[in-house]
Amino acid sequence: MSSITQQIANELAVSSQQVQAAIALLDDGATVPFISRYRKEATGGLDDTQLRNLASRLGYLRELQDRRAVILASIRDQGKLTDELERAILGTESKTELEDLYLPFKPKRRTKGQIAIEAGLEPLADALFTDQDLDPEQQATQYVNAEAGFADTKAVLEGARFILMERFAEDAALLKKVRDYLWNNAEINSTVVAGKETEGAKFRDYFEFSEGLKKIPSHRALALFRGRNEGFLQLKLDADPQQDDPKARSYGEQLIAAHVGFSEQGRPADAWLQQTVQWAWRIKILLHMETELFGTVRERAELDAIQIFANNLKDLLMAAPAGAKTTMGLDPGVRTGIKVAVVDSTGKVLGTNTVFPFQPQNQVDKAMRTLAGMCKQHKVELISIGNGTHSRETDKLVEAMLKASPEIKAAKVMVNEAGASIYSASELAAKEFPDLDVSLRGAVSIARRLQDPLAELVKIEPKSIGVGQYQHDVSQAQLAHSLDAVVEDCVNAVGVDLNTASMPLLARVAGLSKTMAQNIVVHRDSNGRFNSRKELLKVARMGPKSFEQAAGFLRITNGEQPLDASAVHPEAYPIVERIAKQHDKQVAGIIGDTGFLKSLNPADYVDERFGLPTVKDIFSELDKPGRDPRPEFKTATFKEGVDTMQDLKPGMTLEGVVSNVAAFGAFVDIGVHQDGLVHVSALADKFVSDPRDVVKAGDIVKVKVLEVDLQRKRISLSMRLNDEPVAAAPAAAAKPAAKGNKPAAAKPKPAPAPAANSAMGSAFADAFAKAKK
Repeated sequence: MSSITQQIANELAVSSQQVQAAIALLDDGATVPFISRYRKEATGGLDDTQLRNLASRLGYLRELQDRRAVILASIRDQGKLTDELERAILGTESKTELEDLYLPFKPKRRTKGQIAIEAGLEPLADALFTDQDLDPEQQATQYVNAEAGFADTKAVLEGARFILMERFAEDAALLKKVRDYLWNNAEINSTVVAGKETEGAKFRDYFEFSEGLKKIPSHRALALFRGRNEGFLQLKLDADPQQDDPKARSYGEQLIAAHVGFSEQGRPADAWLQQTVQWAWRIKILLHMETELFGTVRERAELDAIQIFANNLKDLLMAAPAGAKTTMGLDPGVRTGIKVAVVDSTGKVLGTNTVFPFQPQNQVDKAMRTLAGMCKQHKVELISIGNGTHSRETDKLVEAMLKASPEIKAAKVMVNEAGASIYSASELAAKEFPDLDVSLRGAVSIARRLQDPLAELVKIEPKSIGVGQYQHDVSQAQLAHSLDAVVEDCVNAVGVDLNTASMPLLARVAGLSKTMAQNIVVHRDSNGRFNSRKELLKVARMGPKSFEQAAGFLRITNGEQPLDASAVHPEAYPIVERIAKQHDKQVAGIIGDTGFLKSLNPADYVDERFGLPTVKDIFSELDKPGRDPRPEFKTATFKEGVDTMQDLKPGMTLEGVVSNVAAFGAFVDIGVHQDGLVHVSALADKFVSDPRDVVKAGDIVKVKVLEVDLQRKRISLSMRLNDEPVAAAPAAAAKPAAKGNKPAAAKPKPAPAPAANSAMGSAFADAFAKAKK
């Protein structure tokens, strides 16, 4: 059993046999969804989250192992590898500590310490370090060498000092002590760059700010680094936050002195050595540690932000589908009009149009007639409205149209349109709708994402869906890798209809590449629908391995084999056929027969290949074949008359949809084109450590408006409906200034809401009023 296997087993709190089996399957090309679903016996039931973590740690530890081998070879070639050093290198499980051990032996440009060593000053440095009773000036006279650049005792002593400084700064054990101390005690400090107070107002919470390295949450850390990158904030590491006297000796210096065994006793060399320790700390170690620890803080913050994005993306992809219903998609626009597209129950485009109810055209009546005509013509069941600019006005237009035409029984729903415009202009959309205008493609996407959010959103790069926190500040490669894994897990958890799925959806199925997905579509277009999973083997480049990985996640309804519509893998069909034969039944007759299936004992069908977990899964799938794990479809109802931030009043209770969940709370769309924030402390009447324990993206929630800041475009909400709203400050009074900040400007009074939105035009307002009557 390898040390890597054992270490991962310890970290995941599972057996080494489980880890060994998972590693063997991954190395053999198996995908996480396939292993999680169909290889439970081998892995002891490791789920997809455990397998993702296992794969991530496996990659890290293998990289560490490879780097360890390179370092050992390098030091061995230099003839400097001792038994003690080799044990230390083999014993570390941290890349950081491994590089610390390699630091003294790492090839580097000539330093001041190396130049001094080359000039023969190392014996002097050793003598003064070992015996502080020696007089530095007197000893240095023996080493004066003008040709080597050390023309006097001052230069000689400085050279000797740099030898020791570099020695201290390359001591792996000392660096670990300093790193541990700073991580647990140091703070990150930020101040505003002089003259940038107004321009960098969005960072004013950080103009004078301190927080512990170990404790700072990801969103604040990323905000600090963004502020620095944009030139508004200066950051520094405060190694001694509890120390008020700037002249006091840093604890870092004390750590170095204690580690090297030095204490000031008034001896001739003590002052020289004390300054050496001080310089080693301030010039070498502190600056190095600031860079390294800021990097650690940023890396941890990025991982948290990526995880938050991944969680939100999963919630959005797994949102409830409205189902196979004829749907009208509306992409709101003012000057360019509302783009309209109607798709049938399979997502096929039935008709498109553009209406102009807003100014300057103000064609309200014509727009209502057009929408009503398309609804009647195509028997529209759902109307999907994008939640972008003027979505509430569009919603009112649809409401007026439905009231004016009661024979239309369509339900209207506001949907998140994030990424629709990116999809519209993509190469994929151009191939899918070569004859459709770019603007109308967005309306098609908005309609389809109501029918099946997962099937439509997979066509958009995950980063463009916009449910992340500081997503542009994190490693884009790491973000993409994490989000791709989420999409893969979601697609395979739901399953894919082989005869209707798009190429992007098929490409996310375990075992299928983009090329194979395209080949499936080409084969389907040329030969008609697939009637059995076995026909997949006729697709170009579809070999037995790819078929094994993908087949269980691909569904065929009304095919030759009833089991092809289920998640039962073809390799397990013989078990079902054996059950049917024993009980003189047809396979189709077993499916959905709950009473019969409950009468069976799964253990009776265990064999050398399929264990009890797989047999139980087969029974569960036979009971409810192809069951969709997504929740039931529900919609939120936005409050009438609350269309903009100006309409909000503290104390209002509203219904909204959770659009995003961050470490510090949840953002909720309440229909005013600016999401409100429910801080983590206002999510529930009990302590909440992780907001996702209470809400997730797509949830419908009731919230109370606590505060509306029009100037900063911020809405404070609470899900604790008994909370009292924040009292409005008097107009003449300003908020108290934060320490070190300029006084905050007084909040402006909200402007009175206009009788009708100017972009809507009076004609629309009149038409809507008539419809309500």
